[in-house]
Amino acid sequence: MAVTNGMAVTDRVPTGERADLLAALGRHRGFLRQTVAGLDDAQAARRSTASELCLGGIVKHVAITERSWARFAEGGAEAMRSEPVDWAGQFRMDEGDTLVALLAEFDRVAAATDALVTTLDLDAAHPLPDEPWFEPGAAWTVRRVLLHLIAEIAQHAGHADIIRESIDGAKTMG
Repeated sequence: MAVTNGMAVTDRVPTGERADLLAALGRHRGFLRQTVAGLDDAQAARRSTASELCLGGIVKHVAITERSWARFAEGGAEAMRSEPVDWAGQFRMDEGDTLVALLAEFDRVAAATDALVTTLDLDAAHPLPDEPWFEPGAAWTVRRVLLHLIAEIAQHAGHADIIRESIDGAKTMG
């Protein structure tokens, strides 16, 4: 049996660290999905706190961010920058956006990232983009990118929970 990137080629079910990473990603994505369950588009677009954030915008942002970091994991900073990002627009629902469509894209991005978890070398590293919020000259491994995504998704699931509670009193956890 051949081994590639720490996984047997015939294995299609990740084990060990890869299974743990996938479980953590899935858990926090699930919290975000649960938070927006049952909402209509108007509720998903509603800003219910002092923040500019809305629930649909959070789903959109998480998908955009995850897709961007997945490109980084595969090809570094240049690949990450290959798709322009509307920094302000990614946090809101634009005219024509629907929660159903945003969740479908969220799911497509998640499936693509999950596939990468099973194939990429977790120790492969790329220099971070030259941006003021990154340590100059630092590089991140694929593993660190995935841990960052887990933290990012969890943080935004928490934001979403607060926004949802202020819309209709529903809570994701409790």
